[in-house]
Amino acid sequence: MHPQKSALAEFIERHARILVLTGAGCSTASGIPDYRDADGSWKREPPVRLQAFMADARVRQRYWARSLAGWPRFRGARPNDAHRALAQLERCGRVILLVTQNVDGLHQRAGSTRVLDLHGRLDRVCCMMCGACIEREMLQLELLRRNPAWAQLAAPQAPDGDADLACVDFAAFDVPACERCDGVLKPEVVFFGESVPAERVTRALEAVCAADALLVVGSSLMVYSGYRFAHSAALAGKPIAAVNLGRTRADELLALKIAAPCASALAFLLPQGEASAPAAAALSAPAEWAGPRAERPA
Repeated sequence: MHPQKSALAEFIERHARILVLTGAGCSTASGIPDYRDADGSWKREPPVRLQAFMADARVRQRYWARSLAGWPRFRGARPNDAHRALAQLERCGRVILLVTQNVDGLHQRAGSTRVLDLHGRLDRVCCMMCGACIEREMLQLELLRRNPAWAQLAAPQAPDGDADLACVDFAAFDVPACERCDGVLKPEVVFFGESVPAERVTRALEAVCAADALLVVGSSLMVYSGYRFAHSAALAGKPIAAVNLGRTRADELLALKIAAPCASALAFLLPQGEASAPAAAALSAPAEWAGPRAERPA
């Protein structure tokens, strides 16, 4: 086993109750691009901000036109070995909660059940006026019905179901409104400039308190919504390990850093992985953490 991966296996073995925090790097092997480069800087134009989306119909036209093009590939993404490895770690009884900054639902599809979708899910769309929600797939059918010519446009995939449509005039794109109240429809995800719901933050901070350690997988932690949990863990004296290609905002807080792709770094946890038998067999299941409330994260 690679020395760094051995160190990660030892980190996991030493800590029975692990809080896992994942970011975009966990899903890149599934074909979903990430946002930042190895220095933590934006690779492309930053995502749309909530204030612009709500205030400007032209911004919404651009967003939904690009989403129409990007949704089929995003919807078709499948879990990779990083998702499967973390699901296996949960089955071994080591994960008290998996907090993901991703909106793709791939952790659940890989078998993880203790998942908190910190930034929501892209497969739901809600009205910002009356709160009515529909499946994203239903909206896709309506977008195609209203804009059939756009279905023929090809564009490179961008993060979170976006597509890099270039040199296109979005002025004629027909954006549907809420059927119930004619309000603005928005994906059920946290946009830049929007606050993470307080109950999600509270649940994750409770897990920080209950955990023995924090494992960060595929996140630069440049956004405060994720960094706050590393900061809280450090203040509480909880060791932090990170698997990430490039700099993270919490580098000075880390007890261990693995500079490798997430899928390969975690493959030792899989039954068929490169060192799966000794690593997985060594993980004994501790007592289950019920948390301060009875419910489980959805």
